[in-house]
Amino acid sequence: MKVVISGYYGSKNGGDEAMLAAMLEVLREEVVDLQVTVISLNPDYTRRRHKVEAVPMPDIFSIIKKIRAADLLISGGGSLLQNVTSGRSLYYYLAIIFFALIFGRKIMLYAQGIGPIRGALAHKLMNLIVNRVDLITVRDRGSLAELSRLKITRPKIFCTADPVLAIKPVPLEIGEEILAHHEIKKSDGKFIGVAVRHWIGWSRFQVELAAALDKLVETTGAKIIFIPMKFPEDIRSATTTADLMKENCIVFEEEFTTQEILSLTGCMDLLIGVRLHALIFAGVMNVPLLGISYDPKIERFLDSIGEKPIGSMADVTAEKIFNATLKKLSEQREFHDDTLLKKLGELARLNAKLAVELVEGKLHE
Repeated sequence: MKVVISGYYGSKNGGDEAMLAAMLEVLREEVVDLQVTVISLNPDYTRRRHKVEAVPMPDIFSIIKKIRAADLLISGGGSLLQNVTSGRSLYYYLAIIFFALIFGRKIMLYAQGIGPIRGALAHKLMNLIVNRVDLITVRDRGSLAELSRLKITRPKIFCTADPVLAIKPVPLEIGEEILAHHEIKKSDGKFIGVAVRHWIGWSRFQVELAAALDKLVETTGAKIIFIPMKFPEDIRSATTTADLMKENCIVFEEEFTTQEILSLTGCMDLLIGVRLHALIFAGVMNVPLLGISYDPKIERFLDSIGEKPIGSMADVTAEKIFNATLKKLSEQREFHDDTLLKKLGELARLNAKLAVELVEGKLHE
């Protein structure tokens, strides 16, 4: 089976690379003769990291050639079809889908987070193009609602889960070795992992976050460890936050693999995350988590596991972060009901099964 995957890959974003790794893992379990070409911002990086063929995102002629030879175009995962973080990217991803339509290829939107879609032109193009794909799986109920609002009803549509939730937990020894390299031992006390990103309202937010983290160190003696998801942007965001703190903290400055970030997350006693996939990594590794929202996708994921954000980057305060963290640390390490996460893992694996059924003409209703 020849598959072309279109997504935001090769940007050194740990969440996106984890999505691709998880997709490939489950697809390879389903298909023995899988041949994958990934449309990538950095084809060499993608080839090395994921052991697949890759073509550059701007090289439309090479992309068209690969799509013409493919059995299936997968668009996803992630929040590709939205125009809040970028107005132009929506039209790029729709264009890739349009090329596959022209050549009569099977098309699947794979565990996407749909929307928000703003503007009459974007609304019309979404309706025109996406209504003609063969299969849509979305990662949350909010995306289902957005499809309904856009009047996208023709394809077969399933609510599954983010691809990363299908990934298997990894041994903690990997993370422990990284911590030891930085002269950090578990006997040092509780570890609070922090995954931040720059966004609107960042200046105010990082002041509040730094104050909360300082108070947590003073109160609990915990060690604060910033874990970058996107390299090197998140390192800069972590460093500027750390510079506002009075207490000592750790900022990792390396680029980590998916396995390394998962294992590091697993070594934490709690994770405070602005990054969606940092929160998902905590879920996969059964680590208590607290989410701070900057995008509906954060709220949608937290809702799917029975949690709520402690606030948004625009309004959360140091006091809210401190109190929520103190409360979470006092609870049991395990999730109160991990059946939700297990169910999401099964739904995430269902994405690959549906993709295979689509190509083989066996897709059920």
